[in-house]
Amino acid sequence: MPKIKVLIVDDSAIVRNVLKRAINNERDMEVVGTAPDPYIARDKIVKLKPDVMTLDVEMPKMDGITFLSKVMHYFPIPTIIVSSITQRGCSTSVKAFELGAIEVIPKPSEKYSIQSIERKLVHAVRAAANAKIEKIEKKKVIKYQKAISIEKSNKILAIGASTGGTEAIKNVLIKLPANTPGTVIVQHMPPYFTNAFAKRLDSICAMEVREAVDGDLILPGVALIAPGDYHMVIRYEGAKKFVRVKKGPQVWHQRPAVDILFKSVAKYAGKYAVGVLLTGMGKDGGEGLKLMRDAGAKTIAQNQETCVVFGMPKVAIELGGADFIEPIEGIAKKIALLL
Repeated sequence: MPKIKVLIVDDSAIVRNVLKRAINNERDMEVVGTAPDPYIARDKIVKLKPDVMTLDVEMPKMDGITFLSKVMHYFPIPTIIVSSITQRGCSTSVKAFELGAIEVIPKPSEKYSIQSIERKLVHAVRAAANAKIEKIEKKKVIKYQKAISIEKSNKILAIGASTGGTEAIKNVLIKLPANTPGTVIVQHMPPYFTNAFAKRLDSICAMEVREAVDGDLILPGVALIAPGDYHMVIRYEGAKKFVRVKKGPQVWHQRPAVDILFKSVAKYAGKYAVGVLLTGMGKDGGEGLKLMRDAGAKTIAQNQETCVVFGMPKVAIELGGADFIEPIEGIAKKIALLL
């Protein structure tokens, strides 16, 4: 079986060497080239035809976002963003998802050891190699337009996603009205990136979207996104509905994990919930969605044709956890009907 061919684009020789070593240590992948800037990378893309590219966002001569927009327009490649944990770096990386980036991993730092980055990298490369991408045409971001209405409901909406999920979640939330019942979301993402992601969604959605804080109430019109590196669960105390944000062992190599959230929703909300599992590599969320359905919740899995990676929804479907299998374009409407 041919190896996954990877091109590394980063202006730091140290980072290039760290990434190259991690990739070349795996039997199913190899680094076919490295580049310190986008101009050299452009020539190597044409010559080497890599399967996956890792890309820094802050580089000399041309920034990573500008380069990514050109690559995705002329020569689409599954791309992993490798970014510093800074406010600017996180915000820029979120913009990269809109241009078609598949995953984001942090650069090695005091918070992230080289070993932990290596594990995240090889997982991301495999996810990217299995991803379905298309040419990205330049387009304006369309803010929410009132098209779907939801009657007052005491249900809650729970959404889980991984690879390709940032755009899938946006596609769903941007179509939902301001009075959508309380919403809880897990998207596999590093710390700080989830906050930038939430702020980006908040700026274009009718709902209020924010990164969850321990003890936040689950309220109509508010979507809470689990912070990176923390699990999120729901809890009920009488009429009070709120989230708990906590540490704990990784589940399916993830923290936050969709299964942790979904299982708590099954326990506390039961039939008064709607669960949605979107695109992603791996198995996270499959068992949880099945438990939600068993508890009486209505459940939706994204279909294979519109998934960037049909991993997590596939597991849920095979386990019998999905009441409905829908294309991403129709999920918001289905949610509205079920709520």
